[in-house]
Amino acid sequence: MGDESREEMVERVSSFSPVDYEILQFFEEHDILASPKVVAVNIDYDRQYVSKRLGELRDLDLLRKDESGLYELTDYARSFLDGEVDPEKLEE
Repeated sequence: MGDESREEMVERVSSFSPVDYEILQFFEEHDILASPKVVAVNIDYDRQYVSKRLGELRDLDLLRKDESGLYELTDYARSFLDGEVDPEKLEE
């Protein structure tokens, strides 16, 4: 994606909230399964709002939710963050 920063790339996705970039960055930096509470505490946002956004990111196939309710980054999300997926694909 050229010299475009990841944040600028993510901001081009109209369905993204400002916190979505922070959520994706958290999971990229911490390759773990995490609950909405853990994510919220680490990025300093309200847990209920983070939980809602985690669901939205899951619907876009950027996060996977396991049977115990923990989230993790998908391979698709890693490709997106690496600039290998056009942000417009997330709008479809």
